Amino acid sequence: MALTAVLDIDGTLVDTNYQHTIAWYRAFRRHELMLPIWRIHRSIGMGGDQLVPALAGDDWEAEHGEAVRATEKECYLELIEEVEPLPGARDLIVRLKDEGHAVVLASSAKEDEVDHYLDLLDARDLADAWTMSDDVEVTKPAPDLVKAALDKVNGSDGALMLGDSTFDCEAAARADVPTIAVLTGGFSREELQDAGAVTVYDSLEELLDQLEDTPFVGSDEE
Repeated sequence: MALTAVLDIDGTLVDTNYQHTIAWYRAFRRHELMLPIWRIHRSIGMGGDQLVPALAGDDWEAEHGEAVRATEKECYLELIEEVEPLPGARDLIVRLKDEGHAVVLASSAKEDEVDHYLDLLDARDLADAWTMSDDVEVTKPAPDLVKAALDKVNGSDGALMLGDSTFDCEAAARADVPTIAVLTGGFSREELQDAGAVTVYDSLEELLDQLEDTPFVGSDEE
């Protein structure tokens, strides 16, 4: 059965989570707020609109939110050339297309970042569609990104999300879409399962090796 495969980009297809963690640390520090790096890492997967108040509180967000997000953007772009696709990322897109699925690459990043990732993955002529920040009002764990991805291909039934964070799982669940997760975001297997992942793989390569046993190929078994 053909599905709409919603593939999270950051941390799932491209290895960005630790660069984002450092960029947020530097951005908060420039705005005179020192946060432990481990706390920032635990929030990667949220969009900046959610991450700042989650880490710094609503009052700090109201006063500094827009400025720190702009600074994080600058800091991240200093690191973006270090970002590489995770092993198996493009092969997975190819396999899912070969299975007859519509593939939407999901991100709430700005257009220039998404363009960079599409080039890294060589996926412009492969994916059916992709999302970016202009497509959502509220980022994960709100469901807006998943719904926007489905809207790109008029997909309503038979969708499946692939993500790397608990926020991916929560966002998809709120959009009534099941999630397969990988461990590349730094969250544990148990955390991802508790957040709603139907099954969890160590990596995209393991997922590819076992694709025949996943809901992407029609099995409901974990």
